[in-house]
Amino acid sequence: MKNSSILLLLAGLFLLTQSCTDKVDTDLYHYTDEEYEVLKEKLDLPLETHNYTVVTNRPVPGFNPDLPFHKATLGRVLFYDKMLSADESTSCASCHKQSAAFADTEKFSEGLDGQIGTRNSLPLGNTIGFVKYYGTDLSIQSGFFSWDESKMSIDEQSSAAIENPIEMGHDMWELTQKIREEEHYKILFSKAYPEGNPIKEANILDAITEFVNSMSSRESKFDKSIDMSNGFGDAYASFEGFTVSENNGKAIFNSNCSSCHGVNHNAIVTSSANNGLDLEYADKGVGAAEGKSYLNGVFKVPSLRNIELTGPYMHDGRFETLEEVVEHYNEGIKDHPNLSASLKDQSNDPKRLNLSTQQKANLVSYLKTLTDQEFVTAEKYADPFK
Repeated sequence: MKNSSILLLLAGLFLLTQSCTDKVDTDLYHYTDEEYEVLKEKLDLPLETHNYTVVTNRPVPGFNPDLPFHKATLGRVLFYDKMLSADESTSCASCHKQSAAFADTEKFSEGLDGQIGTRNSLPLGNTIGFVKYYGTDLSIQSGFFSWDESKMSIDEQSSAAIENPIEMGHDMWELTQKIREEEHYKILFSKAYPEGNPIKEANILDAITEFVNSMSSRESKFDKSIDMSNGFGDAYASFEGFTVSENNGKAIFNSNCSSCHGVNHNAIVTSSANNGLDLEYADKGVGAAEGKSYLNGVFKVPSLRNIELTGPYMHDGRFETLEEVVEHYNEGIKDHPNLSASLKDQSNDPKRLNLSTQQKANLVSYLKTLTDQEFVTAEKYADPFK
């Protein structure tokens, strides 16, 4: 009888504990009815957060967003909020459009008061694929953002864009005060940062970073065709899912372009390079940022995932089509003093690929296999505002 009483007591304590745990989980993972009603006034968010687990074709320690994805959810709202600009005309998404794989379809983006920028917006998808990157795993070297690689992290890049007088022109302190007045942000920040004073500059930038880090494009024809059974993928093999033209284009790419861009498109091999666009550069890129003439005309090497959607191309958006880009590398490379060694032939002159019309078409066909339509239409990356 005594043993039965003890068992009943333990069972009661378990149920009480389980009930408390369930309540904590509910509070943590979901919104209360009252909270959700407030959110629904301005936002179209699911009651349970989207899954923002980062999917990659290689191990990337320290980059998965914190469960239960409230930080990435908050980052998504901030990314699309025009309140981040001083005149409430521009959001991060204004210059980084989902339909363009988070690049801009314009040569130069329009910012505060209709001002026009001076560089083409880089695509934001797959930032974890950068060859160097700022992360929680200190074995990974600090990475670089922007065309001149002057920003060391997404946090730094985001704050620079928000405070840039041409782009968004908003003081971070003033922005923080504005956000504190919004009821939906009080809820979102409390979920993402449940301790202390959640609405602060560091958390604004951290949430945007969490969202941008989650942008992982891995559903292209290339990804569905490469054999990953060995854990790395054999990009040199003939892909059964590819057309003859696409496989031929892949072979051309692997022989001539992979020294900078990589064969598996998981990481950039060369972080930045001078690719012979000009003999004289008005925009000197990394050279201007670092004050070093041997880096004049050196710019970031971008990921080629979704390249079909991210035009116009190059730091100044000079090329409208992939065909123009291919033609540049085929016979248009200029003999700049800082030209990348990988773009020189054995005589130290600019390379000439001398591709035929069909070979150039094959290369473009291959580049289009890197397009991921699921990525550019996914609801979890879309504008949440009504």
